[in-house]
Amino acid sequence: MISRRRFMEAVGYGVVGVAMTGCNSNVLSRSKKTGKKPNIILVMADDQGWGDMGYNGHPVLKTPNFDAMAGECLRFDRFYAAAPVCSPTRGSVMTGRHPNRFGCFRWGYSLRPQEVTVAQALKSAGYITGHFGKWHIGSVLKGGKVSPGKCGFDEWLSAPNFFDNDAILSREGVAIQTKGESSLVTVDAAIEFIRKHESGSEPFFAVVWFGSPHDPHRADDEFGKAYEDQGKKKNFYGEIAGMDCAVGRLRKELRSLGIEKDTIVWYCSDNGGLPQFGATGGRGHKSQVYEGGLRVPAILEWPKRINKPAITNMPCTTTDIYPTLLEIAGVKMKTQPPLDGISLVGLIEGRMKDRPKPMGFWDYPAKGISVPSHKWMSELLEAQSQGKEINDAARLYLDAGKITKKYPTDSFPGHGAWLDWPWKLHRMEDEGGNVEIELYNLSEDADEKKNLVAEQVVRSKTMRTQLEAWQESVVRSLNGEDY
Repeated sequence: MISRRRFMEAVGYGVVGVAMTGCNSNVLSRSKKTGKKPNIILVMADDQGWGDMGYNGHPVLKTPNFDAMAGECLRFDRFYAAAPVCSPTRGSVMTGRHPNRFGCFRWGYSLRPQEVTVAQALKSAGYITGHFGKWHIGSVLKGGKVSPGKCGFDEWLSAPNFFDNDAILSREGVAIQTKGESSLVTVDAAIEFIRKHESGSEPFFAVVWFGSPHDPHRADDEFGKAYEDQGKKKNFYGEIAGMDCAVGRLRKELRSLGIEKDTIVWYCSDNGGLPQFGATGGRGHKSQVYEGGLRVPAILEWPKRINKPAITNMPCTTTDIYPTLLEIAGVKMKTQPPLDGISLVGLIEGRMKDRPKPMGFWDYPAKGISVPSHKWMSELLEAQSQGKEINDAARLYLDAGKITKKYPTDSFPGHGAWLDWPWKLHRMEDEGGNVEIELYNLSEDADEKKNLVAEQVVRSKTMRTQLEAWQESVVRSLNGEDY
């Protein structure tokens, strides 16, 4: 059982003013000089909107640790989830590819075993790898076809979906009853992993994916009590407070171990904010391709290379994480499928001011797949207590990677978008093949209210052509042409 440490007050951090300053340079050359590659920690929230941060001006939420991190590091002011829902975005982090390329359309869909993951790539460079928290892109059973272990993680304590306090988690396929606030349990598991490996000759790679603030919101009393007067939002805010405390604990631990300077900590959320609860970064909310469903908070900490606070307004996305980390680690995969993300090393070094290529989004009209984490993990715990295992094919994701359906390359149903800053074009195709186009200038119309298609005919046509060419390439990947 993983015991919960008691709540620790935020370590003296307050809201820090962020200056528009550059970052340090020569990332790769300096890494080579130090010998050991940097440690890497990816942290992700579940359903936290862009505005659900104190440093982004939330009128109620107090996030002292996030605020401190944002005030000391590289803060992304226009960071996008690859998809407006959870599983696809998580798949994009793992692969650097748009999730439709491997059929991860909605929540509950998995990775394909044919995909190359960031964990596998970093393992090839000598990293020790660990996953902690929400998985939701495959199985957490021993025989799972796309478990964290099968996707490149040496050690893992994971849940099949979002999870609440006192969760039952899977320790490499063995059900473990934990005790405590969910985000703290997750971070403490990661800290245990970090302590185990930080003094070794090889760097570590840890993925820390919280189950908060996904509904049903069940804040620990210690965190919810500050929001007693917020009605139904009390527990939502309390869960974010729990994440804030967990991030503060993680950062403090890195400093206690003396490894913070050459450890990358990259934080973001998996999609935009929740309707009626979250504060989004524009029009719409989770499940929508408008800004509110895609724009998320993001912070990158690496004191040895980013030694001054910085804010970037350059559009970046979760598909950029994979190529960025591979370049930092000096890894090139021999069988690398086409990537949608770009390396942000130039941005970290202060050389990249504008995104060199547009960014594509596509919410394919597929139904999500139910993954009841608490129910499944309770059943696994009970079965294993009797010396049995769960062999449900659906829970094992045994069909993952089987490409049995071929999709047309001249029809792109659902809601797609093409972001070529500051222009964002939307393409919406219904079941009958009818297409609607919208075009917005985000620098002047962040809320995407004024459709400029009629005024920007040439631009709209050009961007639609580019979007559809990209969607065709995505379909070719979906049909298995990359493998």
